[in-house]
Amino acid sequence: MLGESLVTTMTYPSTVQFLYGLQQHGIKLGLDTIRALLGRVGDPHRRYPVLHIGGTNGKGSTAAMAASVLQASGHRVGLYTSPHLIDFRERIRVNGEMIPESRVIDGVEILHAASAPDLAPTFFEFTTALAFHYFAACQVDVAVLEVGLGGRFDATNVVEPLATAITTIGLDHEAYLGSTIEAIAMEKAGIIKPAVPVVLGRIGEPARRVIEDRAATVGAPVFRLDRDFRCEGSSPADCQYSGLTLRAEHVSCPLQGRFQLDNLACSLALIELARERGVAVTETAVRAGLQHVAWEGRLEVVGQEPTVMVDGAHNPAAAAVLAEYLAGWRRARPAARVSLIVGMMRDKHPREFLAPLLPLVDALILTQADLPRAATGAELRLLLEQDAPFAQVAPTPSDALAMAKQAAAASDLICVTGSLMLVGEIKALLRGDSLSPVRG
Repeated sequence: MLGESLVTTMTYPSTVQFLYGLQQHGIKLGLDTIRALLGRVGDPHRRYPVLHIGGTNGKGSTAAMAASVLQASGHRVGLYTSPHLIDFRERIRVNGEMIPESRVIDGVEILHAASAPDLAPTFFEFTTALAFHYFAACQVDVAVLEVGLGGRFDATNVVEPLATAITTIGLDHEAYLGSTIEAIAMEKAGIIKPAVPVVLGRIGEPARRVIEDRAATVGAPVFRLDRDFRCEGSSPADCQYSGLTLRAEHVSCPLQGRFQLDNLACSLALIELARERGVAVTETAVRAGLQHVAWEGRLEVVGQEPTVMVDGAHNPAAAAVLAEYLAGWRRARPAARVSLIVGMMRDKHPREFLAPLLPLVDALILTQADLPRAATGAELRLLLEQDAPFAQVAPTPSDALAMAKQAAAASDLICVTGSLMLVGEIKALLRGDSLSPVRG
């Protein structure tokens, strides 16, 4: 962590290094520090309406769709998501544009001065405050916020939103959120506020019951997928939305995978609730916003001949969704081979993650993202020796991609998954970009 020289000597690289240094504080669940820090800079998060989106999977795609529709409606829109894939600035956007390097420097200087001498914000708390501060400075009309971890004690949970959404509930981050679906649902439900409507995605029992009980306790109306709104079709490229009041046929969204139908439905239900509360959105804007939405790292094709696809799935529920996509890909191309490149963090569950994927792949290459908490390829192979004795190990993502390409024909598929950090490294490698050091 930089000392008193921070204010006078900061460059963008040293600013990012300062933020990286905040990771030494780890993850501290609680709102006292973020509230105190925001209070010292004028509570910027209270200067614009907010849509707040949590859940285990799908929240990032849902946030990106909602932001794109709002922007197409003529609003100035802040979008805060995490983690980033390549560049730290991906986390904080206004109308799709990443926060400029100069504004990162300015914001960090202001927040660093405000936190001294008694506050020690974590990386995520500091970054969240930076986003709120930047959105206020840009005078956004509305901000769309993705919850970072959990919900109840997540730094984003200081807001009083127009509406909230919880997309899915699954086992993930058990060390922080609990080891049961019910415990995780309770943490996710912590973003529900009194009288603020909540959109629920595809959430099964008993998680839905936990969330609905929380909503009933605080008087928050609940709008549920397939009961109050739905999206139907064979793919997001051509589907029909039936919502609270909006009906739209032949809606088109470029994001891949049938699971995006659920995320699309949740995003439009949120938009409808925002519209009821004074945020103007037209059906024309709905169509235009969805047609132009972009969300990297989710069933994203980043190379051809062979096809190279990256997907940031990192828990069993997301792996099941990826498996559904790969099964369809194989049915359409029975002669083609599928190679899977996998890298995971040490706190994940590789056997459970790979269970639905292994029957669909011809080759498995295990590697390690460039992070201390990433499992090595050798560690993963040891854990998988009974399930995938054919697995190969590559020391780095670059080695893994070279190994997969060497064995692949032009018609084959190479799928990179298991970690958004790994996805970011592969994308940076293919684009010739350097990675921002802060990627947690």
